[in-house]
Amino acid sequence: MQYRIDKYGRELSVLGFGCMRFTKNGNTIDLDKAETEIMAAFHAGVNYYDTAYIYPGSEVLLGTVLERNGIRDQVNIATKLPQYMIRSIAHAEKIFQEELSRLRTDYVDYYLMHMLTDLAQWERLKQLGILDWIREKKASGAIRNIGFSYHGNTENFLKILQDYDWEFCQIQYNYLDETTQAGAAGLKAAAAKGIPVIIMEPLRGGKLVNLLPPDAKKAIAENERSWSPAAWSFRWLYNQPEVTVVLSGMNSLEMVAENVETANTARAGDLTEADFDLLERVKKAIRAGEKVGCTACRYCMPCPKGVDIPGIFRCYNAMYSEGKTDARFQFAQTVGLTREPAFATQCVGCGKCEQHCPQGIPIREKLKEADRALRPLPYKIGINVARAFMVRKGRKRKDS
Repeated sequence: MQYRIDKYGRELSVLGFGCMRFTKNGNTIDLDKAETEIMAAFHAGVNYYDTAYIYPGSEVLLGTVLERNGIRDQVNIATKLPQYMIRSIAHAEKIFQEELSRLRTDYVDYYLMHMLTDLAQWERLKQLGILDWIREKKASGAIRNIGFSYHGNTENFLKILQDYDWEFCQIQYNYLDETTQAGAAGLKAAAAKGIPVIIMEPLRGGKLVNLLPPDAKKAIAENERSWSPAAWSFRWLYNQPEVTVVLSGMNSLEMVAENVETANTARAGDLTEADFDLLERVKKAIRAGEKVGCTACRYCMPCPKGVDIPGIFRCYNAMYSEGKTDARFQFAQTVGLTREPAFATQCVGCGKCEQHCPQGIPIREKLKEADRALRPLPYKIGINVARAFMVRKGRKRKDS
């Protein structure tokens, strides 16, 4: 197994075990099967295991497996505070203690503020007193490293990154998300601070394997490299020295073996121009079914009314490549729950964006189309309720 070393001298396996997608029998995780997979990864050198408070049964299972195999002190546990749930530091403490109990440990190696989408959420946590709480936990050794996972836009990621002396971060990143969410800009900014960057959704939840269009599958199958779709995705990430760990929700021994093989052999800077050309062909095939030919170049930005034009179009296109439900969830995360609204309905039709669009997209027309598709009435109501819960209360606390 290869390891990448951060500025603190810590060695982290380039492959991490994502503990969200274990095989279930009904509503219960198959413990024996999951244990076999976890231990196969461990014996192959994987030392980073990522779970979360809200993953049903995951923390309990991971803690059980690590304890009964006597390997707790040989691995790094990463778990998360559900910041969107807590309303006081006492509540945060209660959840943290419950997590320690579930994990059968008295410390967490890597602890994340879970699923930040906007600077406002981090500011709300500070108003509650999270900084003193973190200091106390780090002083006692209960938390070894503090970080955050992120699903908003690049601008807010950079603000959160610079607002605190984080020790690591976790972002969604893959060859289709190179310019969205935190994106390459966020990756490089975090790496410039010398902190580990943990990658989630390297396969877009398996969609870069299972939902590839026929032309993309054909291009990969005929390539002389003989790499699988998953291997291409992982190797694209490992090619970048700024990437520290790539998480994979492995739920078969075959998947563990393939990902370990890739992690053992991929090196930063290995990919050739021919390799990048192949990936461009794959992306072109994926985007052939998209509704808007947006490349996320951001020449249309900033919108004078705050509309997140590339963010909206990315989610709109995802409806036709990844499914309506997933796309609408992504929209809620990256557009709907920012402190300042970024909806298409804020467009006043000034047309400045269209003057700068290299693709000649009729942006004003397509924004209306995208909004109708992404925010049917039930979703509109749901996003409004979530905004009231996650954003407005934080603003009131800051202003009080």
